[in-house]
Amino acid sequence: MKRFLAIVGPGLLVAATGIGAGDLATAGFAGSYLGTALLWAVAVGALLKFVVTEGLARWQLATGTTLLEGVTGKFGRGFGYGFLVYLAFWSFFVGSALMSACGVTLHALFPVFSAAETGKVVFGVLSALTGWLLVLIGGYALFEKLMKLCIAFMFVTVVVTAGLLWPGTAEVARGLFLPSIPELDSGGLGWTIALIGGVGGTVTVLCYGYWIREENRTGAEHLAASRIDLAAAYLVTALFGMAMIIIGSTIEVEGRGAGLLVSLAGRLESVLGPAAGMAFLIGAFGAVFSSLLGVWQAVPYLFSDTLQQIRKPVAGVEPVDTRSLPYRGYLAALAIVPAAGLLIGFSSVQKWYAMVGAWFFPALTLALLILNNRRDWIGERYRNGPAANAALVIVLLFFSWVAMRSI
Repeated sequence: MKRFLAIVGPGLLVAATGIGAGDLATAGFAGSYLGTALLWAVAVGALLKFVVTEGLARWQLATGTTLLEGVTGKFGRGFGYGFLVYLAFWSFFVGSALMSACGVTLHALFPVFSAAETGKVVFGVLSALTGWLLVLIGGYALFEKLMKLCIAFMFVTVVVTAGLLWPGTAEVARGLFLPSIPELDSGGLGWTIALIGGVGGTVTVLCYGYWIREENRTGAEHLAASRIDLAAAYLVTALFGMAMIIIGSTIEVEGRGAGLLVSLAGRLESVLGPAAGMAFLIGAFGAVFSSLLGVWQAVPYLFSDTLQQIRKPVAGVEPVDTRSLPYRGYLAALAIVPAAGLLIGFSSVQKWYAMVGAWFFPALTLALLILNNRRDWIGERYRNGPAANAALVIVLLFFSWVAMRSI
């Protein structure tokens, strides 16, 4: 068991970072509106993210370069500059959303402020600064331990709650093994797209490459371990999403994001008792704080690595230096700058960010289709096979269609 937990460590970080308040809220709403009919969509979404992250890991382990190093090195520094611009916008809006989610859930746990908005801002800023200090002082080792603790509590809380509210094995089996899309007038297509596309994060999948470097996985001999690792990660992700659909199908939900999770905790308290409501709320905080901690720790890797490739390309297998100015500077910016979003509305900018961000996954998938099919770049043994290419094409078409819908 200890050996298995060591193998799946980086994958659990992917799961803990990728599962946030928005994903849980989406699944809860889908369950409330449509019952368990879309359980299959969560499984499909997790499978698509597995395909992409496996391709990313295969490129890195076969070539010794991260995907960002590969893209910048093979396609030119212009792609690196473009990614840094996108990363800055992504960091601001995601950082602000994570602070807000942490603030809302902590205020529900400790309602010491008379105004909920004040509690959200104060607790959100405190969460951001706490995450900053934990990453800065504890490094990767402390980060990994905290994330495993968060995801363990999240998993137990959400899955046990779903078990207590179990709607029946036959109903769950139909939703999982008999794919269907409910009538369009009930929003079935929209919720299906949201569940498939939203499972497991977006930019954060890139972080997996840096976490396996921290675990000293630097050669192709580690590919089998990474596949086991990622399979476990996306199985956990799928189970979380399915559990939230089941909970939503039996309890009326309302609100948005972390607010929905707080409202849901109140509903659970009335059905299962105060202890259940409080436990679910603590689990919800574990979900949102683990996402914040994962972004704070790993996104500075992306900035530092890309900046390094633009300045002076280096193809190496050493982890990013977390004591460097680029890493620590971006970490500090993440913990401070997005706090402005708690006070100011940026609705028009958010729309542009959402439309541009919708193209991230198609661009990532296209890069994998090109990089992982070049024998002279990745080698014959590790290039995409027919099944991998077919799966990536499906991912590309699906997320491109989602991006067009967003425009």
